[in-house]
Amino acid sequence: MIRKIGLVILWGIGLFARAQDADSVIYRSPVDFPMLLSANFGELRPNHFHGGLDIKTQGVTGKVVRAVADGYISRVAVFHGGYGQAVYVTHPDGHTSVYGHVEAFAPSLQERVREYQYKYETFTCDLSFEPEEFPVKAGDMIALSGNEGSSAGPHLHLEIRRSDNGNYTDPLPRFREYLKDTKVPEASLIAFYPIVGQGVINGSGEKLLRGVSSLNSPVYAWGKIYTGISAKDYMDGTTNYYGVHSVTLYVDSVEVFCSKTDEFSADENRMINGFIDYDELQRTRRLIMRSYKSPGNGLNLLSVDTDNGVITIAEERDYAFCYVLEDNFGNTKTYRFTVKGKRQDIPEKGKEKGMRLHWNRANVVQKPGMEFVIPKGMLYDDAELYTEMKDDSAGVSFDYVLDAGNTPLHDYCDLAIGVRKQSVADTTKYYIVRKDGRRKYSEGGQYSDGWVRTKVRNFGTFSVAVDTVPPRITPLGESSWRSTRNIRFRVSDGETGISEYKVYVDGAFVLFGLKKGILVIQDKNRVSWGKRHRLEVVVTDYCGNETREYYEF
Repeated sequence: MIRKIGLVILWGIGLFARAQDADSVIYRSPVDFPMLLSANFGELRPNHFHGGLDIKTQGVTGKVVRAVADGYISRVAVFHGGYGQAVYVTHPDGHTSVYGHVEAFAPSLQERVREYQYKYETFTCDLSFEPEEFPVKAGDMIALSGNEGSSAGPHLHLEIRRSDNGNYTDPLPRFREYLKDTKVPEASLIAFYPIVGQGVINGSGEKLLRGVSSLNSPVYAWGKIYTGISAKDYMDGTTNYYGVHSVTLYVDSVEVFCSKTDEFSADENRMINGFIDYDELQRTRRLIMRSYKSPGNGLNLLSVDTDNGVITIAEERDYAFCYVLEDNFGNTKTYRFTVKGKRQDIPEKGKEKGMRLHWNRANVVQKPGMEFVIPKGMLYDDAELYTEMKDDSAGVSFDYVLDAGNTPLHDYCDLAIGVRKQSVADTTKYYIVRKDGRRKYSEGGQYSDGWVRTKVRNFGTFSVAVDTVPPRITPLGESSWRSTRNIRFRVSDGETGISEYKVYVDGAFVLFGLKKGILVIQDKNRVSWGKRHRLEVVVTDYCGNETREYYEF
């Protein structure tokens, strides 16, 4: 024990000393082949910024993944979604490297993970280790690349996080020598936004989108406006496109806005929805970076002037706008255009038809049989909420419309809906459903004293539903199980989703993983050759409905 404590103290001393000179640590490539990226740090994604580099693995899985610097394996995680399987290596320079979507761990690490999975009969796990358990040197093999979790194709996801606070930092400067980039970022359009009731553009209170090839066409404005830009970056050797590292806007040679994706925290991730034009994304899937900081948006990678990026057009003259796009290699592209100040009537702000939601305080929305609480900090700007209560004669509850248009919520908010009709005796079967046209999404929930309570982070139409239908299990390639031991099942649930699953062969637990809707055997050597086996599959949904199937092969 004394030796163990001593090792930890020595590691801590080294961590403190070398963290003072973090930039002097040289990071090597995590792969043994030329590095090409399919995604970069800070790339705009639905509800989040991309937190690392996606490294192409030549279209296949099973490539050796190596530690980028000295350190120790501090954590491994196995999940169905997200990174799938990931390795975390803590380095004495104050950073932790993360390797996601891997298909297998280094042998000694894989053995430790398997021990846990079989002990607790679970595929998912999240394990932490002490410095002396799995020390590594730069270049040591730590995993094999894969396509696990929420991955659309074989690649290695690499992150560099700060060890003290977990912030995501841009790995690219540490690996610049392994990459080539002589290509400039390119914009596709500029967006012009009048502030409602305070500004006007070309005689209208609506936003104006203008392709960069049409920037010479006149734009006339008056009052308070701001702009946005849609742009992508490119690199040598690939056809992929990437996020732009830095976007700076100057008006009359004065900087009014700058975004620079060098670092962000996990809590800031969803603040991307206050940075982009969220309404445009929801309607057209187009990503526009607004050069404006909403009052409730605490995203630190944005810097603005005292007016949060809003420009006041108060003189009948030309206002010179200039966007400068820059990537991580110093390649820049400039877009210049003119906004002509022209006095024109500013459309009045329309009369609000719903409830006013305030970004800087808590909002409580109540209807008979429903309560929705939006804590302070969940909205980036004020919004208008239209509410309606719809009666469905066959429904367990009323349908509650909570419509704030395309307004994002930063995090989960409490929603409670009362049960009108006790349609089932087993109250564990109740859950809250969000309806979007014909599509329905389970929001989960727990029943108590006549109410079903859950947390949601979207506006929409909600009601209480009942799930008494068990999951479905479909065997795949059953005729070849005996010869290949490649045992697989398609599992699905039409309402609340798959919560748990277990597979037993001849009464003994055998590890399977749920990967993109398919249960896949992880240990074929647990199934003996040359004998018949009895297999039991148990799958449970989030309302406790269970399906149990038996097979012989």
